[in-house]
Amino acid sequence: MQPSNVTSTLFENLSFRSERQKVISGNIANINTPNYKTKELVFEQELQQANDDLKLKTTHNKHIAFDLENPKTTGPQLVEVQNLLEQNDGNNVSLDKQISEMSKNTVIFNALQASIKKDSQWLKAIIDSSAKN
Repeated sequence: MQPSNVTSTLFENLSFRSERQKVISGNIANINTPNYKTKELVFEQELQQANDDLKLKTTHNKHIAFDLENPKTTGPQLVEVQNLLEQNDGNNVSLDKQISEMSKNTVIFNALQASIKKDSQWLKAIIDSSAKN
């Protein structure tokens, strides 16, 4: 995988995490709205399916690498979550669950930001070393 593909993938995931944060915030904002159903931005299942479909490519008899040059493009989908416990007013938002999901999403978002920063530093080091030669 080329460095630009890695960076692109990191930015796409960061964008997804940002959108997911908005969906979770919307769920929390509607916790007292009658008949409101929890929304979720689904991407992990599609990403897992795409990863499962990747072929292994042997580059050396002692090395095995994923063929990530042409990954399948998948996009997140906004879905209404069913089969959750509903309150008397028909609302199925669980504040505890949403706060937990928001915390998890924030941790992943921060990790992605750190990875992008590290990737940028790596590229800068390569460019700087090339300029010296």
